[in-house]
Amino acid sequence: MLSQQAIEEVMQRVRRLEIRAKRLVNESFAGEYHSSFKGQGLDFDEFREYQHGDEIRLIDWNVTARMGTPFIRKFREERELSVILAVDVSRSTVYGSQHRSKRELAAEIAAVLAFSARDNGDKVGLLLFAAEPILFLPPAKGSKQILRSVREILTAVPEKPGTDIASACDFLLTTLRRKALVFLLSDFLDTEIRKPLGTLSRKHETIALRLFDPAEEQIPDVGKVVLRDNEHGYERVVNTSNSNVRMAYQKLTRRHRQGVRAIFKRYGIDHASISTSSDYLPALHQLLKRHALRKNH
Repeated sequence: MLSQQAIEEVMQRVRRLEIRAKRLVNESFAGEYHSSFKGQGLDFDEFREYQHGDEIRLIDWNVTARMGTPFIRKFREERELSVILAVDVSRSTVYGSQHRSKRELAAEIAAVLAFSARDNGDKVGLLLFAAEPILFLPPAKGSKQILRSVREILTAVPEKPGTDIASACDFLLTTLRRKALVFLLSDFLDTEIRKPLGTLSRKHETIALRLFDPAEEQIPDVGKVVLRDNEHGYERVVNTSNSNVRMAYQKLTRRHRQGVRAIFKRYGIDHASISTSSDYLPALHQLLKRHALRKNH
C-alpha cells in the first residue's frame, strides 16, 4: 500500500505527463494518428427503399419480401476504435541507466497514444501484465480513464517474477469481443512469443513498441561488476574488461533483437524500438507513417 506522500508524488508525475502528452498531441501527433487509424469500416445504419442506381447486392431480401417492394441496407462508416494499451510492467521494466526507466517511458508513450485516441473519438483500455495479466480496464472514453491508466502503469508492483507475453495475448483474445487496435509496449525479454503474437495479430490490429535501455545492449569496459537479473533476483560477478565477455554479450542481445524483429515481420506487425535515452517522437512518427502506407496499399 502506497503512503499518502508516495501517492501525491505519483499524481504529480501523472499531471506532468498529462501536460506534456497533451502538448505533444496538439503540436505534432494527432494528425498522424487520425490518418493511420480511421475506424473499423462500415456499420449497419438503417433500411431504405431501393432507388435507381443503388447496388443490387445491398438489397435485403427478407425485408423486401415483408414490404412487397425492394429495400436495401444503408451503412455508415464506423469511426470509433477500441484502443488497448497492453503494457509490460514486469520487474525488468523498472531498469533505467540514465534519465528514465523503461516503465516511465512506457507511461509517457501510453499517455501520448491515449490522448491521441481520445481526440480521435476512440475508446481507450488498459492491460497490465507481467508473469500473468494483472489489471484490465475495459475501453472507455474520457481523460479520467487515461489518467488512471498512466497512474496504474507507474505504480504497478507484480507479485510474480518473469514476463509472459503469451498470457497477455491469450487474455486479450478471450476478453475482447470485437476487433481492437492493440499497442503492445514491452522490452520483449521473453522467449515463447511467436505463436501468441501471430494469433493476436490475426484477430486484432497489433502494433509493437519494443522499449530498451542502451546499457542493456552492450556492456561497457568498467572492470568487475555485479549484474543482477531484476526478473528473478539472480546476481553474477562479471569481468567487463574481458573483451570476449563483452563480445559474447553483444552477440546474445543482437540475436535476441533480430529474432523479435523476425517475428514481427513474419506476422506483419508494425513495430518500433525506442530507447530510454532518446526522444521517442521521431520513432512514433515513422511508425505511424509506415502503418498508414501499408494499410492504404
